[in-house]
Amino acid sequence: MATPIRYVFVLMLENRSFDHMLGFSGITGTDAVTGKHTVLNGLTGNEFNTFEGRRYPVSSPADYVMPVGPHHDFLDVLLQLTGVNWASHAEHFKAPVVKYPPITLSGFVESYVAAAHEAQLPTADPGEIMRCYAPQQLPVLNALAREFAVCDQWFSSMPGPTWPNRFFVNAATAGGLDHSPSMAECIEWEEHLDGGFRFERGSLLTNPNLTSRIYAGGDVCIAKATAGVHLLDVRSYEDFPRDLMERPVAQYTFIEPKYGKVTDDSYAGGNSQHPRDDVRHGEWLIRSTYEAIRKSPVWNESMLIVTWDEHGGFYDHVAPPQAVAPRDTWRMPPAVNKYGFTFQQYGVRVPAVVISPWVPRNVIDHRLYDHASVPATLKAAFGLTPMSLRDGTASHLLPLASLSSPRTDCPETLPWPQGFESIPPPAPSAAKPPEPTDLVAEGHLPGFLHLVLRTDLALSPPAQRPEILARVRAIQTRADAEQYIREVDEKRAAATAQPAQVAARR
Repeated sequence: MATPIRYVFVLMLENRSFDHMLGFSGITGTDAVTGKHTVLNGLTGNEFNTFEGRRYPVSSPADYVMPVGPHHDFLDVLLQLTGVNWASHAEHFKAPVVKYPPITLSGFVESYVAAAHEAQLPTADPGEIMRCYAPQQLPVLNALAREFAVCDQWFSSMPGPTWPNRFFVNAATAGGLDHSPSMAECIEWEEHLDGGFRFERGSLLTNPNLTSRIYAGGDVCIAKATAGVHLLDVRSYEDFPRDLMERPVAQYTFIEPKYGKVTDDSYAGGNSQHPRDDVRHGEWLIRSTYEAIRKSPVWNESMLIVTWDEHGGFYDHVAPPQAVAPRDTWRMPPAVNKYGFTFQQYGVRVPAVVISPWVPRNVIDHRLYDHASVPATLKAAFGLTPMSLRDGTASHLLPLASLSSPRTDCPETLPWPQGFESIPPPAPSAAKPPEPTDLVAEGHLPGFLHLVLRTDLALSPPAQRPEILARVRAIQTRADAEQYIREVDEKRAAATAQPAQVAARR
């Protein structure tokens, strides 16, 4: 189909469910398909979870910073969606999970209580995970959802954590990965496969038939976990507004937030909207991204998609449907498919807003989407070949750009996040912070260390590769990890003035 969209931007944030962010927004508008008046599929206030005989209903407002980071790896999401504590029955997953267990949406509170106990904060309110933001708490997101199109049936691509879901947005598959990678896995990928995570048909970020660019808010960028993405392929988000004015704009731009401090699970100093960091910093990132594109020369030919990688453990009342398996050939070791998951089940619903001057005001889209709808949209806009059966069958977003001419009434500026000018430094959590002596094994930290390792390798002569891999293999504790991250930060700072030498090592 002919489309006026020549530039697609994607900003993907972290770990928030649809209901948690927009469930109490009360948005009404025009149905994207029928053109009739419709209502957002949000909360009534009667939704609840039960734990140990007590009922925990949804409520509002929600705290800007969570006292505990909710769990959301594969087995955690199984508990949240099915109400069955599969973590104590892991042997169930020795056989492929061809059919996901029945979804009841009844285990969110139980899962959060387990996270609080692990953080040694047993007094945490179990109902915290059921709290949702009032619209005035998130003025940027709510303004965009009312001004453009909000999708209320956009699901994370699989019921699990960050890494596989972020792979889906750029590769339409997780390549078999159904969990957060371990330290041993990350080292194996670099040692034996000589590079990052590989997909049968590559990714949007390495497609020779598409111009693409990556911006990152911090030094760590998860897109670098993908084979073929080099250190120099990632630009600082600080350059984004100026680049829109001064440089040729790529057909596809992928934007990652700043994750902040990851070694102690606080995410302090970030703007990813991770639950342990203040959600208003992410509101600022959304605002600045929109305003930069809105003021740029490419605004009238652009589409901005703002979404979240997965639900982060937060409650949502809509049961995720079954999904189309990608059916690609996995290029990684068999261990990446730890639970035998076949990717025939979507994960929890997440927010998604589609922004363009070609999108009518105040549209609500009830059609089914997941992160593979991003490559499906690029495929439809630029004539690309599908990368898997998932994006080959996914709905794309171009029908939302339905106007005959671009709007002239789109706001040039958005409201400031509530109290943003005076957000205090994050208060120490009552939860017990990880000790520097805690072992680095699973969870998010190995994946982040893999990204730092890839930066280290890109900055170093090939002859140092065995030494660097041995250095990372020796990392045992969080203190070791923090020391290594500092070392690579210093190496990167020293190389900043010599980009030609880095480019020569590609």
